[in-house]
Amino acid sequence: MSEEANNEVQETSQDSKNMALLVWIGTIFFGFIPGLILYLLKQDDAYIKDQAKEALNWSITAIIVYFAGLLLIIVVIGVVVIMAIAIIHLVFCIMGAIAASNGKPFRVPFALRLIK
Repeated sequence: MSEEANNEVQETSQDSKNMALLVWIGTIFFGFIPGLILYLLKQDDAYIKDQAKEALNWSITAIIVYFAGLLLIIVVIGVVVIMAIAIIHLVFCIMGAIAASNGKPFRVPFALRLIK
């Protein structure tokens, strides 16, 4: 049996769910830092590593969009872009936290997959 199939068969532990939940909640307040820390420290847990990588990818995407919004403030549309990404960031992080608390993998649909 392959390693991926073996991971799907195994139930995600409660500790893994809690750590993934903390990654997504931490991403709301601290951006990419919680995802980066757990991605580097929890190499042995596939679920935590996967969710930390996803939170990190989403955080990097959000930072890029925030920067674009700051550049567009000159044209006034930047304010709308910044407000929109703030709401979208909150929604995706809450969706990630809910999925993590249930032990399900979560993929942000618009995130750039910079970290593979």
